[in-house]
Amino acid sequence: MKSVHIGEALIDFSSIGEMRYQGRCGGSPMNTAIAVARLGQPTGYITQLSTDMFGERLRQHIIANGLDTRFLLSHPAPTTLAFVEHGEHGNRYQFLANGSADFLYAPDPLPNLPPDVAFLQFGSVSLLFEPSSSAITRLVAKHRGRMIVVLDPNVRPTLIPDRDDYCRRFRGWLPLCHILKLSDEDAEKLCVGPMDDEIEQWLALGPKVVFLTRGAHGARVYVRGQSPIETSAPKVTVADTVGAGDTFTAGLIAGLLERGVNQSAQLDEMRSKDWHELLHFAACAAALCCTREGAAPPTRAELADFLTGAKTA
Repeated sequence: MKSVHIGEALIDFSSIGEMRYQGRCGGSPMNTAIAVARLGQPTGYITQLSTDMFGERLRQHIIANGLDTRFLLSHPAPTTLAFVEHGEHGNRYQFLANGSADFLYAPDPLPNLPPDVAFLQFGSVSLLFEPSSSAITRLVAKHRGRMIVVLDPNVRPTLIPDRDDYCRRFRGWLPLCHILKLSDEDAEKLCVGPMDDEIEQWLALGPKVVFLTRGAHGARVYVRGQSPIETSAPKVTVADTVGAGDTFTAGLIAGLLERGVNQSAQLDEMRSKDWHELLHFAACAAALCCTREGAAPPTRAELADFLTGAKTA
């Protein structure tokens, strides 16, 4: 395995109108893991799956996408369910999560990840529930010294009763990561001052680099001591934005692995041209995901064809 992803696995029920919903396998960390695997990198996934009918479906989906399952646990508690409504001003989410199998994740002892793992990604709603939040945080802290840690907070306000407390906890996660990836919507919910000033403060707390996705406005990367670098969003016909951010994160990880980056010190050697190319690679992967219903990230071959087309357009 070159990357490992830890966090929730759930069923997304997406609104199709008039109180009707289409169910799909989902969960931000799982989506990212699958996207990295489809982009050609050996990938593992860590979570605790329910033994109910939804958990069985999730396990089938994980196996079908070629993820390493050696760290998957089972539990009789129910599967987390998430309901998504698509609106003019973005998506609204409702979660049925209390006491679910993935949020009861608390192995003792914690797993030891194999030495070939270069990237460890954590974040999302799995950090909002106990005991999973504490278990995941301890696992990341245990391995941070020998791999590149990626944090995607994937902020969900409906699950955050106390914003100030969440922002305090978020700042506590920053020293654990080398790469912070978040959307502009995430940043708006986390910032108390001007966004650029806030990101500079975050960089001072631990991350070497911060990636900010901005929907149709493209993406931006902030590197310590450098001016922000931007890329535009590829023009595509959007069918669904679910999974786009997760696919962007996967594009960053897969793109860095393709460049031979497998240690945090190598991030310091990246130049502006390298960061711009990585941004473009990840943005194109996310754009392809948006052309399909549900979280359906592209394969490496599909992305290669798209990148070729983007160069000639």
